[in-house]
Formats: sequence, structure tokens, C-alpha cells
Amino acid sequence: MPERIQGILTPNITPVDAQGRVDEQKLRGYVDWLIDRGVDGLYPNGSTGEFVRFSAEERRDIVRIVMDQADGRVPVLAGAAEANVKATIEACDAYGELGVRAVAIVAPFYYRLSSEGVYAYFREIAENVQVDVTLYNIPLFASPIEVETVVRLASEFPRVIGIKDSSGDLPNMMRMISAIRPMRDDFTFLTGWDASLAPMLLAGADGGTNATSGVVPELTRAIYQNVTSGNLDEAMRLQYQLIPLFDAMISLGEFPEGFRAGARSRGWDLGPGRVPLSENQRDAVARTQREIDSLVSQVAESKQSASLPHDTIEKIVQRVIHQLQTTA
Repeated sequence: MPERIQGILTPNITPVDAQGRVDEQKLRGYVDWLIDRGVDGLYPNGSTGEFVRFSAEERRDIVRIVMDQADGRVPVLAGAAEANVKATIEACDAYGELGVRAVAIVAPFYYRLSSEGVYAYFREIAENVQVDVTLYNIPLFASPIEVETVVRLASEFPRVIGIKDSSGDLPNMMRMISAIRPMRDDFTFLTGWDASLAPMLLAGADGGTNATSGVVPELTRAIYQNVTSGNLDEAMRLQYQLIPLFDAMISLGEFPEGFRAGARSRGWDLGPGRVPLSENQRDAVARTQREIDSLVSQVAESKQSASLPHDTIEKIVQRVIHQLQTTA
């Protein structure tokens, strides 16, 4: 049985050229840059990669390029969500043939489904694919995947090997871990909400698929390493350093424009997104770029003294640990 997926997996931005086409050479360079800086895996065709704004053919080409460039150095978790279940199964099969570790599938979007409808959707996929499946819960954009539904799918389908949860709901993550871990030790729990990375790891999550790891992979990796090594004070100090940068990037205009700005701060001009921007929006990007540049620069100087007093961090850590102990 394969080991659980663990660590920081980057939902990478999709580089485009001046004509709006996928920029293969820049994508290959970006993949190398991320791996060289210690990410544990890659996640093409995620929300940060703007998967809904590319055609099915382009999405498959993106996965092909990432798989070829990664060349087995890190596992690839490929977003495989399409507009209907038949097309999703076809995408899963295509990515499985390319050798991805697993696929990630968001619950149906646009039409909001009941919990039973979400269960039926994933059951159909799990019964008809030859690749491991991770659920992707992002209630901001798609039908929510309730805890009971996750437990049901995990108990019935070995192909369903994990969940990426981008709700930021710590108690829900704890409920899932408590219910599923005793029966499925191979089941992976990943958090997609950067602002709660350290607390989610403390709660027992196996890692994160975090957009900020595409900008400051060193920082997200350090948070993961410090939590897993038991250096909780340092993990929380770094988490508090991450939050202002995450807030600045996610609040900038049309998602994921702020993360493209963050990449530019690291020397990666990955081109424009596929949503046209107004003059006012372009002005806002230019203004916020300076703020993001400054925050990225501060993060790069991560050896500086903590911005919060040690006793404040200690109290926060102890409060989180107490919550975990009383909820377990």
C-alpha cells in the first residue's frame, strides 16, 4: 500500500505568454525552482492554476509538462475536475496514464448539490477510475463535502485516499481525522487554507496544498518541518509571518492575481491571468505589488527576531494544544 501523501504540495500558477497560451518553457523552469526549494509535491490544475480558465486539452498538456519536468523527483497530485462526471473520469484516466500519484477532484460546481448528490458523484468516479482520488472541499466555489460524506466515501472506496480541505475549518478537520484515521491509516488530510497551516498540522493534518508555497516555498516548508519536529514556538512564529503575506495576496483583485504578483516578487513573471483587468484593477495591482514586494522581502529575512513576544506565542501554542487534547 502506498504511503500517505505528506508535506507541502504546491498548487502552482500556470504561466502564460503574451498571447495567453500556456508557456511551456516558463512552466518547466518554475517546476524546477519549486522543487529546488524543497516542496514535497506539485499540484497542477488547482484553483491557483486557474483550471476552469483553460480548455480540457490545455489542462492535460499542463499535467504532461509538469510530470515530464518533475521526472519522479516529487509526487504530482493533478486537479482532474471537469464539468460532468463522464469528462472527469476521462481526465482521471488520462492523468493516471501519465503517472500521477493521485488526482484531486472538486465537488460539482455551479449547480449546488445535496450531500447525497455529492456522495453519488464521487461514488461514480471511485467505481470507474484506475487512479487514486483525493476529494477537494472548497465550499467557497463548489458544493461542500460534509464530514459524514467524507467518512462514508473513505469507508467504502479504497481508491478515495484523502481530502484537500480549503474551508479553513479546524474543528471539521479534527472531526474527519478522528473518524477516519482509526479505520484508514493510509488516508491523507491536506489543508488548502494557508492562514491555518500550522494549526491544521498540529491537529494531525499530513500537509498542505498552499498557494503561498508557490511564492515562498521555503517558508511553508519550514512551518511543516518545525511542526513535525516538535518546534512549535518556531512554527507559530513562522505562521504569523506567513499570514500578512497571504492576506495581501488573496485580497488583491481577481484570484489568483495576488499570487502572480507574489511570484513576480521572487523574479518569476508568469504572465497575465486569463481574466481581463480594468484600468482600475491594473492600478490596484501596481499599488499592491509594492506591498507584496515588501512582505516577501521580510519573509526572505526569516532569521530576524520574532514579531510577537515569546510569551504571546507560547500562550497561543498552549491554547491550540489544549483544544486538540480536549477534542480528541
